[in-house]
Amino acid sequence: MTDPIRLHRDDNVAVTLHATPLVPALHKVAVRAIAPGQAILKYGQPIGIATRDIAAGEHVHVHNCAMADMDRDYRFGLDAPAAVTVADADRATFQGFVRANGQVGTRNYIAIISSVNCSATVAHAIAQHFARTGLAEYPQVDGVAAFTYSGGCSIAPGGEAFRVIERTLAGYAASPNVAAVLMLGLGCEAMQVERVKADFALTEGEAFQSFSIQDHGGTRKAVAEGIARVEAMLPIANRAVRTTVPASALTLGLQCGGSDALSGITANPALGIAVDHLVAQGGTAILSETTELYGAEHLLTARAASPAIGQALLDRLEWWKDYTARNGETIDSNPSPGNKAGGITTILEKSLGAQMKGGSSVLNGVFGYAEPITARGLVIMDSPGYDPASATGQVASGANLIAFTTGRGSAFGSKPVPTLKIATNTAMFQRMRDDMDLNCGDIVDGGSTIEAKGREIFNALLAAASGRPTASEELGYGDHEFVPWNVGATT
Repeated sequence: MTDPIRLHRDDNVAVTLHATPLVPALHKVAVRAIAPGQAILKYGQPIGIATRDIAAGEHVHVHNCAMADMDRDYRFGLDAPAAVTVADADRATFQGFVRANGQVGTRNYIAIISSVNCSATVAHAIAQHFARTGLAEYPQVDGVAAFTYSGGCSIAPGGEAFRVIERTLAGYAASPNVAAVLMLGLGCEAMQVERVKADFALTEGEAFQSFSIQDHGGTRKAVAEGIARVEAMLPIANRAVRTTVPASALTLGLQCGGSDALSGITANPALGIAVDHLVAQGGTAILSETTELYGAEHLLTARAASPAIGQALLDRLEWWKDYTARNGETIDSNPSPGNKAGGITTILEKSLGAQMKGGSSVLNGVFGYAEPITARGLVIMDSPGYDPASATGQVASGANLIAFTTGRGSAFGSKPVPTLKIATNTAMFQRMRDDMDLNCGDIVDGGSTIEAKGREIFNALLAAASGRPTASEELGYGDHEFVPWNVGATT
């Protein structure tokens, strides 16, 4: 690619690949004079307005570019592409764990799920016992993992915050990557285990059990009881074996964090190509981080399968505007300091790059946080832009694999689901090599193309789904990244 990169013929800015005396690397430079109040265009779309005269060749960033309301043509469904399928001879497969209900897992965990922060210590103590003793006798079991969080009490039972957390706990219990579940409570909390079981038809049996610490004589006895129950579950979980299954069994969560200016130029569009391959195979991809779709939502509504689906996205964005206002924030308080250092100026610019992870397929549904995904193809699950909370919701909604692009170098993993980390630039990829699985920086370095890299990502996703450890798994990430969205007040 040329330096600087002009992404659309209508753009009045371009992105520098290398620093100049006036413009830092990956930041924007004006390609022609821009008057005060004039829209600044990138990707052929407005990302803000000039706050003063900007000369050709001048650095364009927070000092002379600001947010502004922009008129958008939502074109509900008018640009929806025709569905693409692949021939039988081109059907892709992976090696997965087929569950009794027909779901397919990419990993095989025993999950210890805490209903409340008060049972978190016991849950971790049980998991740590098996980390110390090992699972050599159970080669088909990927681990015993504790899923705990800092809530579960001081919330109104049945309220919005309660429902979100309850869905998340039940979603992890039903994850295709989980072979057996032990759910723990203290006994007096708002998030009662018995209510979760009743509301989501979770039935006690050899692969699902529960108890409370208070009913079992306190912490020490509860740990011993939990260890005994997991020991009984291990032979059951070890019965699972990988078999050949179609790629249509994949539900891929899409995440981007620590974004930089190359996120929308290399990694996100390449991941979008991989998503198009997956959708053509009959698989599902979940686009989330709703606040990071603001300013690009018209590109998604235009390819919605129906006007109702497009309107559902707009309704969620209106909810977010009200929610942030109630909490003394604004929906455009994003991007972060790291994003800005990486060349991103406004949420509009960030969102235009972020939505590229969804490729070019039809948008087939909009779902609430941690709601089960019941549509195939590209869908949206509503979530905050905070990566751990967003990914947690995707796993609860049924994702069995996550792809995570990053420009600054996010460190993240998400048991029980493997996370493939994709670098936007070569310098960061080399600097954080142990954390990254793939480098998309060679798209601008000249060694690859977006299309070729998209195919590479798709193949890497199949390999990870088949059991190849990801970088974050080898580093042990995932024990502290279970972060249900705290949507409400704590009383």
